[in-house]
Amino acid sequence: MPRTRPRVPSPLRWIAPLLAALLLAGCSAAPDAPSTTPPRNGTGTSAPGTGPRTGAAESGTRAGSRSPAAAPVRVGIPSLGIDSELMRLGLNQDGTVEVPPAEKGMTAGWYTGGATPGEPGAAVIIGHNDTRYGKAVFHDLRRIAKGADITVRDEHGAELRFTVTATESVAKKAFPTQKVYGATRTSTLRLITCDGAFDAQGHPVDNLIVYADRS
Repeated sequence: MPRTRPRVPSPLRWIAPLLAALLLAGCSAAPDAPSTTPPRNGTGTSAPGTGPRTGAAESGTRAGSRSPAAAPVRVGIPSLGIDSELMRLGLNQDGTVEVPPAEKGMTAGWYTGGATPGEPGAAVIIGHNDTRYGKAVFHDLRRIAKGADITVRDEHGAELRFTVTATESVAKKAFPTQKVYGATRTSTLRLITCDGAFDAQGHPVDNLIVYADRS
């Protein structure tokens, strides 16, 4: 990954196509669709497997303002019986966003281009609903209730707790980019999977978004 990247004045203009393609690829029972180029903000983005970055404009942090936070390694939703390791979702060699491979449908992923859970900003965890191999990690996510607990364990063994504040099912063509990725002063978490009916190509047409705040 090059050390120097072009500055882009408005990073949010990249996020909508990124999320639409990312979730389209991550949840369908049909073959995966390609992702698109992720948002750029002049501060750099972690390559796959290299860990979290700081200074994410979309998550409201500032480069150089703090040491890198401990990366998340596990997510749990006790009320749904969900307990999953977290793989890191960064960039492919062609600059597109990684998604969990279909054969690892029971494993969720943390998008390293967003905030690190526990730090100010929006941390995003993505999981399949179904894959061609069957039910996946977030298959029952639509059953989550307001007030439910979500736990995220970091690589040092610390456990962070989040409380669900809302859920939303939206058409992928109308993804609420600012609401999901906009800057926040507090530590927030978003879980995202696919939802709704299938289109003619076998891809779900909606996204399910779970919003949670640090407890």
